[in-house]
Amino acid sequence: MGSYVITLDGGTTNTRAFLWDSEGNLVHRAGEETGVRNTAIDGHNGRLRQAVKACLERLLDAGRIGYGDVDRIVASGMLSSEVGIAEVPHLAAPAAAEDFIRGAKRVELPELCPLPVYIVPGLKNRAEPAAAEFEAMDIMRGEETESLPLIRRYGGGGPLLLVLPGSHNKFVAVDARGAITGCLTTISGELLSAITTGTILADAVGRQFASPADYDREMVLAGSRNSLTTGLGRACFSGRILDRFFAVDKRKIASYLLGAVYGEDLHALLGSTALNLPKDVRTVIAGKKPLSTAMADILSDSGAFGEVVTVPDSDIPLAAQGAYYIATQI
Repeated sequence: MGSYVITLDGGTTNTRAFLWDSEGNLVHRAGEETGVRNTAIDGHNGRLRQAVKACLERLLDAGRIGYGDVDRIVASGMLSSEVGIAEVPHLAAPAAAEDFIRGAKRVELPELCPLPVYIVPGLKNRAEPAAAEFEAMDIMRGEETESLPLIRRYGGGGPLLLVLPGSHNKFVAVDARGAITGCLTTISGELLSAITTGTILADAVGRQFASPADYDREMVLAGSRNSLTTGLGRACFSGRILDRFFAVDKRKIASYLLGAVYGEDLHALLGSTALNLPKDVRTVIAGKKPLSTAMADILSDSGAFGEVVTVPDSDIPLAAQGAYYIATQI
């Protein structure tokens, strides 16, 4: 029996692999700029399989070990989807850590490696959603694995709202016993990218996104408040007004647009039926700056949430931490 563990995390555009030693230390990592997007484009998962195989072999080379030294391999994220390496059905909420551990499917993939791969399932809000309830329905693959270390670190004192900003912002509701009760997804990252680079607002922000160094809290809150009161489209166009008639610095307008887009997420949180959040729920935000900073400022400003905590940056991705925990429990 080997002493090493390998975890795999697959996304839309990238695949990452991590090698852990017997003490739980992350010793090597590898990545490929190939993801499930390539499966959708190609109509088959050949390139994704090759990317996973390449990552595994690079880890072994880096660690100067063989497959005989590896105890188990655990994969999560979009690798469990129909465009991944093997489809595993979503679990239905509520689901706790032990449900994802029990639900991990052992799959033989000899074209990738000689060891079985345990694939972690994603989560859906309803077991059998009715058509009339489509707004309450949501799904995730990968964020449940990211959520586990956050629940272990911040849970135990009551319900939580976990916020994971990115290309698709994910909001995850957790009950007092640590079970995920549902999620809500927006395409805010994609919207912000499209607005910043592909609309009339591009010139107003110099085709640049808000950076950590230039982050402007007041402009973020102005954008968020305008989005709530006048709608996202009008709030965004006001960024052009700031540029044309008030000569506001383009870097400040970038913060304003970030706030406008995230203000629409606040609107979703307050109005969607996908989550049933208790009043003053404790909120934990984990993501890159300035996205996490903007979300924390906007949720705090709204007065609709309890304590808002921003997770410190870590060199080890949350998805890798969560997958390693599952690997140790299978």
